[in-house]
Amino acid sequence: MSAAFTQVARNSGSDASVHPVDPVLQASRHADFQANAAMAMAKALKKNPREIAAAVIEVVEADELIDKLEIAGPGFINITLAAGALGGMLEEQRADTLLGFEPPERQTIVIDYSAPNVAKEMHVGHLRSTIIGDACVRLLEWQGHEVLRRNHLGDWGTPFGMLIEHLLDLGETEATQELSQGDLNGFYRAARQKFEASEEFQTRARNRVVSLQSGDAETLRLWKLLIEQSQKYFMQVYGQLEVRLDGSEFVGESAYNDELAPTLEELRNLGLIQTSDGAECLFPPGFRNRDGEPLPLIVRKRDGGYGYAATDLAALRQRTQALHADRLLYVVGSPQSQHLEMVYEAGRMAGWLKPPATAEHIAFGSVLGADGKMFKSRTGDTIRLSDLVNEAIERAAATIEEKNPELSTEERAEVAQMVGIGAVKYADLSSERTRDYVFDFDRMLALEGNTAPYMQYAHARVQSIVRRAMASHGIGEDEIDQAPMVIADEAEKALAMQLLRFANVIEEVSGSLLFHRLATYLFDLATAYSSFYNSCPVVDAPDAETRLSRLALCRLTARTLATGLSLLGIRAPERM
Repeated sequence: MSAAFTQVARNSGSDASVHPVDPVLQASRHADFQANAAMAMAKALKKNPREIAAAVIEVVEADELIDKLEIAGPGFINITLAAGALGGMLEEQRADTLLGFEPPERQTIVIDYSAPNVAKEMHVGHLRSTIIGDACVRLLEWQGHEVLRRNHLGDWGTPFGMLIEHLLDLGETEATQELSQGDLNGFYRAARQKFEASEEFQTRARNRVVSLQSGDAETLRLWKLLIEQSQKYFMQVYGQLEVRLDGSEFVGESAYNDELAPTLEELRNLGLIQTSDGAECLFPPGFRNRDGEPLPLIVRKRDGGYGYAATDLAALRQRTQALHADRLLYVVGSPQSQHLEMVYEAGRMAGWLKPPATAEHIAFGSVLGADGKMFKSRTGDTIRLSDLVNEAIERAAATIEEKNPELSTEERAEVAQMVGIGAVKYADLSSERTRDYVFDFDRMLALEGNTAPYMQYAHARVQSIVRRAMASHGIGEDEIDQAPMVIADEAEKALAMQLLRFANVIEEVSGSLLFHRLATYLFDLATAYSSFYNSCPVVDAPDAETRLSRLALCRLTARTLATGLSLLGIRAPERM
């Protein structure tokens, strides 16, 4: 269909017809598919969409896939596939390692995500960046891109003066033990309380900052000790969450210290720096404050220090010029939108960010409690991320023990891990990321509805059916995987149509990185499978050929569900 639409566009003589035209296919209640591209082409070509649709039908090459093409409404094309076409398409999808998805040209992609602060707990506020960033990594690596992960730790700045002095007061051994136990918040609070209560401690802390910034060897050693202990704690949390952060991607603010002065110097040489109130600033066009005045991006403060804008500019410069990234993704909360857009524009002004390289803010909303406010504990404290994950696993274990007591202790523990972590991730990723969402254990762990447990149970159920059929009829996996797929029943057809949507959904999500669309697809697929199973006997199919065909459909469904869930960072249990 794409070739036919493209040919019609080219015949029109339009400059817009150089590239292939997307037929904009979607499922239809009146046919197998509906092509909608004529509607959009009508504006560009200044023609009636029905006239364009008619021209497309004339040039469509007859093949074994299409049985009938009809114009409907203002210019839609209803497509009815030939008998046997769906089965053949599914067999091609089954044979493909990427389930029909055509990998794009390989890119180098840098993903900036998670970014906790040294000597501070990872809390629920880090949940979304970590989970969404991990899904970005999984999806783009699966497609074959070179993905460079960057965990932009907050590991530099004035607070480290008080943290190092507090460490010295405690003694290295006691401080290391306290930090290794994961009580980073307690350590930070104690340092802050000392700073606020004692002028003597304030003086020591400020002097320590000077020593740190001047490169004093002993101060740097103590600073590195704080970072190492914090990173060990972060890795424990990442292990709990089962995300693909292994420690090699820790690239903190301090990593760019040596690049700050050269970055500023290059901006000066380009004539982009202006002095404002003693500070050296860059003014990206189009950004203004509440008073309508140009909004500055402060590169160097009037006291001579560099702010986080300078670090972000140095990072962008390094990622585009040294790493030669084609695509920069910043998985950061929505409140940072203006700041990041200013950094991107500054990068364009400097010539660092230019085609084909792009920078995108993968923005997300907040996690809310049942009261619609920021999610906190009953005492009003910020919830530790490790405590939240542990509670999810404990709740999942209780549910699994109740629903399937036949599982062994080891199996229950493993499945509880999958379900608990999956529930937390899916609740986040199935919500439109730009919006806030309410964190609700009962809803996210439910076995019904658009939840991870429902999807995981659907996968386990499919695998159980396949195992039962193989055992009762003496069928091997190879026999199923090589069986012809014959789609005859309406429920079979509905499931087949969902399976064939997979590649298009992946392509769309790859561009938008709106993972709720993949989650919705998986829910639709699981729902279609449930209808199929209720309508079409599998184990007790009327004949051997039908049984094998339906088992092949089951196997492809399970594989597609498991693949989709894995791209979200969720494991699919074989039993549940």
